[in-house]
Order: sequence, then C-alpha cells, then structure tokens
Amino acid sequence: MPVIHELKYSNTNTYLIRGSRGTLLFDTGWAGTFPLFCRAMGETGVPVQSIDYILISHFHPDHMGIAQNIADLGPVIAAADLQREFIHSADGVFEKERRNSFSPIRDEKVRFFALSESRRFLAELGLDGEILATPGHSEDSISLFLDSGELFVGDLNPLYELPAHAGTEIGRSWEKLLAMRPKRVYYGHARTAVLEGGASLPKPQSAKNEELSALVKRIMREIDRGRPLDQVSRKTGADPGFVEDVARMYLTHPGVGVQGILDRIEIKGK
Repeated sequence: MPVIHELKYSNTNTYLIRGSRGTLLFDTGWAGTFPLFCRAMGETGVPVQSIDYILISHFHPDHMGIAQNIADLGPVIAAADLQREFIHSADGVFEKERRNSFSPIRDEKVRFFALSESRRFLAELGLDGEILATPGHSEDSISLFLDSGELFVGDLNPLYELPAHAGTEIGRSWEKLLAMRPKRVYYGHARTAVLEGGASLPKPQSAKNEELSALVKRIMREIDRGRPLDQVSRKTGADPGFVEDVARMYLTHPGVGVQGILDRIEIKGK
C-alpha cells in the first residue's frame, strides 16, 4: 500500500506519495512558497532530495510555481506528452507579479512519458496505477489513479459540483474516473472525499456562514464588472487581502463557484 502525506502549506494541496521503490510529489505551490514546502517536508521526516519525481496535474501557477526550485535539489519533473506545450504557460503570470523567487522549468531536464506508458512509469516507484488525461479545468489536466483506490485530480471540479457540469468535458472526465471506482479523492483545493463502496458521492461542505458566502458573491460580481481590486474592497467593505485571494482563485479557476472559493480560502488558512 502506498503511503500518502498531504502537504498543506499554501492555498494548494500537494501530496507526497511513497511507493515501495520510490517517491512521487503530486503538484507544488505558488512561487515563493519553497521555504514553507521544505518545512512541511521536514514534518513528514522525508528529505526533499529523496523525492524521485514531481508530477504536475496541470501547469497553472498555483500548481507548478516551485517545481523547478524543488527539482534543483535532485527530484526530476515528469510530464505527460500532452502537457509538453503547456509547461511554460504560467511563466508570464510570475513575470507580471515580479516574483524573483520563480524559476522557469528547464525543459531539457523534464522526463516526458506517454500516458499509455504511465503504468510502467509508476511501477518504477513501486506504485500500481495509471495517469489519465482529464480535461475540463484545463487542456493539460491529468489525474493519478492508484489501484488501491486513491485518486488525485488537481483542479478537476469537486464531485459535489458534478450536477452543474453534466454533459460537459468536466462531466466526461469524471465519468471516466468514477468508472475506476475510486475510494478516496484528493483535490487540489478541497477536502479529501471518501467514497463509500467506491461509488457514492460526497455531500458539499457547507459554507462557513451565509454572510461570508454572500460577500464572496458580491466580490465576484464586482470583478465581473471589471473594477480594480482596491475599488472592489471599498465597495464591498471586504479586507483587501481577502478580495485579492477571492480574485486570484476566481480568475485562475474558470467555473469555480462560491463554495469552491471558500474551500480554497479554508485550506490557505490552515
């Protein structure tokens, strides 16, 4: 059985997965979170240098921001062939934010693999499972399924949002994953879901309170109107930092709902 460590050090959940012959890191956080990542790794007792591969669910800034920082210590970034053209899609975001701590991924060091060969790739680490294309949130999204029932989906919309995505690419990706009868779903921005019997769907996490939910809706409406964030803060009375968090999550996760944003804020606060 694989050993799984959930690393919660930013607003993105990342996962350290230990097989019988090696270790895989699934996703990373925003640029600038490398010291927090190292601290979280220290709590697991697993040295960063012992990570064999880094697998990114999709190359949005909150999932690949410190991948190269980690790779500089020895781990190898692995990517599916379908992700090849997306590896640098978030570089411009960090350039605009002037994050000097960001290191672009070095293409020549990346190990690319075909999804049809993913079982062989995972077997190198002593992991039984496969990696699947699961578009919907982004074209380059992939999910990792382990035969023991663990499923890692990155930013694929949580199951409790599935009724709103029936007949869409998101819905089709979930149909493919649910057919594998996962027992536990690990999200990039929501609480882990346990599926009883490998089939039942989890109920949505309730919002902290109706007032907070209503505030997030107001902020989203003002963002849709194109108002600068400082104006949104003044108009809604919300803390500027909170407005910035909502805006970042809303703008970088197309289709996210109020509950999805609240999930992300809750994780960031842990």
